[in-house]
Amino acid sequence: MSSVFEFDAVSRGSAGTSSAKAIRRNGNVPAIVYGGSAEPELIELNRNEVTKRLANEAVYSHVLKLNVDGKVQNAILKDMQRHPAKDTIIHMDFLRINMNEKIKVHVPLHFINEETSLGVKAGGVVTHSMVELEVACLPANLPEYIEVDLEAIDIGGSVHLSDIVVPEGIELLALTHGEEHNLTVAQIVKTRAPAEDEEGAATGEDGEEEVTASE
Repeated sequence: MSSVFEFDAVSRGSAGTSSAKAIRRNGNVPAIVYGGSAEPELIELNRNEVTKRLANEAVYSHVLKLNVDGKVQNAILKDMQRHPAKDTIIHMDFLRINMNEKIKVHVPLHFINEETSLGVKAGGVVTHSMVELEVACLPANLPEYIEVDLEAIDIGGSVHLSDIVVPEGIELLALTHGEEHNLTVAQIVKTRAPAEDEEGAATGEDGEEEVTASE
């Protein structure tokens, strides 16, 4: 059985919209693999197998083995297009990689200790401003995900990019552009108090209608 990080593909001879549509009608996904010293190559993959592989989140941030007509090459999933209505995959882009050269990849964030954080225990709620980060690293150092620990965050507190602890060899690209890019990743905010009941606003504290002495 193939690994979740292995994709089998075959070469396809022609490009263009009509060719791509024919591939989709046959239950396959048109794709392209490019980068490195080789020329871009048009390929196609079985849609059902692709769907199974993509069910694992790690596929999106992992070095993949792309087997095209028996020739295996290292690659990452660089881009993917889905049908806007059916949510089916209509095209994929793979980027060949050199294990000795740094790559830029978007890695998902995993937020931990939300329910036990100071702010949530005090009645606050967590809001996420980001769900992934772009990193630069050697392929061998590519993390499956990056953890964001919220345990010590109180109401009104937040986690910024500079607060995230990343594994050795990982560079957060946003931080290389200056302090103004030290964006908020998540924060804990106070829950909004329920709106005052209109009837309650017109009555006294004991719930009876207020009257004036003249009445």
